[in-house]
Amino acid sequence: MIELVTLLAAFLALIGGIATVLVRNPFDKLITLGILVSGAVILMVKLGYLDIAIVVSLMMPIGTIFVLLLCRKRPEGLQ
Repeated sequence: MIELVTLLAAFLALIGGIATVLVRNPFDKLITLGILVSGAVILMVKLGYLDIAIVVSLMMPIGTIFVLLLCRKRPEGLQ
């Protein structure tokens, strides 16, 4: 059963990575990057790297906020 969890987490990270490379829309890219990170965090927890998993889980939403601020649409007068 444990090997199944590891296999599914690796599959989730792999699918997220492939989708991140293929998707062009920046907002969709954030979603696929979240899928990649979720698989990676599961693998980190499975391998016992809980401190790294906590740091990644805390930094991912902060990075998402910064990327959303960069991708937002600006009004016509401010360009």
